[in-house]
Amino acid sequence: MPGWYWTRWQSREGLEREAESRPRRVLTLFGRVVLLVVIGWGTFSGGKYAGWAVAVAAAGLVAAVALCAVYLRVTREQHPAASYLLAAALIGAGWLANRGLAYTLADFLWIGLAVTALIRLPPAPALLTAAAALASYTAASPASWLSVAATVGGSLLVGFLLRLDIEARGTARRLLVQERAVRAAEAESAALAERARIAREIHDVLAHSLSAQLVHLEAARLMLDAGADRAQVRERVVAARRMAQDGLVETRQALSALRGELTPVGEFLVELAERERAALTVTGTPRPLAAEAGLAVRRTAQEAVTNVRKHAPGARCSVELRYLDGVVELEVRNTRAPRGQSTGELSDGELSDGELAGSGSGYGLLGMRERAELLGGALLAGPEDGGWRVLLRVPA
Repeated sequence: MPGWYWTRWQSREGLEREAESRPRRVLTLFGRVVLLVVIGWGTFSGGKYAGWAVAVAAAGLVAAVALCAVYLRVTREQHPAASYLLAAALIGAGWLANRGLAYTLADFLWIGLAVTALIRLPPAPALLTAAAALASYTAASPASWLSVAATVGGSLLVGFLLRLDIEARGTARRLLVQERAVRAAEAESAALAERARIAREIHDVLAHSLSAQLVHLEAARLMLDAGADRAQVRERVVAARRMAQDGLVETRQALSALRGELTPVGEFLVELAERERAALTVTGTPRPLAAEAGLAVRRTAQEAVTNVRKHAPGARCSVELRYLDGVVELEVRNTRAPRGQSTGELSDGELSDGELAGSGSGYGLLGMRERAELLGGALLAGPEDGGWRVLLRVPA
């Protein structure tokens, strides 16, 4: 057993009092009153005192009770020097009470000190204090050796068991505090994750819708400035209106997703492919996907198809959903853009040709990659065969 154990105080958590109910407080107060009555009765019964001796005995009783109260408070606050000095004072007070014929008070001081020392003091001082107090009781007691041995053994046993109880209580309270701290950290982490999720949803819906509207409205402005035909300008305005309607639909879908109300992935991709005039292929045996995996597939498809429309207008787009063993893959490709028009990127910033890039600087590609990584999957995006390819792979 390590040396520090013998000088280590009890944990404060074990000695702290919980909020007690009113009946318990009343019961505790009643027990203390009964104890004081028993000590007083044992001290003053039998006509041992008369005249001034009664007053002296009463003052001694009050002083002893006050000394006990101070000792209990000092040991609760764990002041070493004061605790040991008060323990010695209580042993001495017991001898004074014994000399003054207050045998009940003396026994109470010695036995009570031994038990409380075993409960509250560090192990080494507790054993020394209990030994001194019980040795005083043994030396002064007129009872038979069997009765004294039973009292000493019972006091040691009670003190030891109460000490174990307090240690267990302190450990339980520390664990409770740690558990509450862990729960608070988990709640904060969940709140941050939810904020990130909402931020991704806002980008996936509003950024797509508003950026598409902005493109058409800016084109309409330039056409007006150039004196273009009214029908051409009207076509741009109608396109912007269609984008606003699509954005409203997507906003409703995002709100449903945040509430956990999601349409099946297959239905969503069919609607998306029809709306964007993309070719849809599904391979493997379709199966229900977890909410987060399904949301990742939806948002990646939406982001990739919208970027094709935005950066490579007129290019042919294909969407393929593959149900594999333990995973699901989504691949969105666009082929060469019409002659004279280069294929753009999925996000702002340049990616090297001839290889798939694992990251991008635009928030759309960043959001797709974050979704995949949070689920333990991966996202590849980059130029391929004169077009662009996005491949999402997530466990499902």
